[in-house]
Amino acid sequence: MKKKHILCYGDSNTWGYNAATGGRYDDDVRWTQRLGEMLGPDYLIGEAGLNGRTTVFEDPLNEGLNGLTHLLPAMSAHCPLDLLIIMLGTNDTKERFAATGRNITDGLRRLVNKAKGLELWNTQPRILIIAPIKIDERLYDVDTVAPGMGAGCVEKSRELPALFEALAAELGCAYMDANPHVTPAFGDFMHFDLASNERFAKALTAKVKEILG
Repeated sequence: MKKKHILCYGDSNTWGYNAATGGRYDDDVRWTQRLGEMLGPDYLIGEAGLNGRTTVFEDPLNEGLNGLTHLLPAMSAHCPLDLLIIMLGTNDTKERFAATGRNITDGLRRLVNKAKGLELWNTQPRILIIAPIKIDERLYDVDTVAPGMGAGCVEKSRELPALFEALAAELGCAYMDANPHVTPAFGDFMHFDLASNERFAKALTAKVKEILG
């Protein structure tokens, strides 16, 4: 049976980071796995989440986190693709990148355009842009997290849904905002809490079926 191939390309919230433990949500909890279960046997989900991944920025403190440079191997590993789901932008808000909300959106534009141009699609490019969770201002009070994110991350994260929605319309991509379906975890106020995985997977399942049928 030929399945519809979907690649989930993102950062720690796609990888399944559990702020309560510092580890990874179990396979039976993680939204990517739940998405596959909810969609059923006609779909094949590829997980390509990486902690710290940005849209296009090279991290001076950690190597290999530029989403643009890893896009080709990630898509190649899961092709031919019927749908690419991109949920990035949170790490781009870090103070050390000095990027505005519009800079981050321009980075995502570059990433999406690269994906469209790769000959790794089953029929035609189909991309779903997801606005990531807004960082809660309580993050600034978490001594183990705030210094790494830096000043301004909360404010910039709040700009991204509107900017990403406009970008999706501009580029002819589907769009979804994660925020109505997720709640930030108390450990760091920027990752999905446990219950968010199920809610997000349900909402995303409906969106995927709307796109792919």
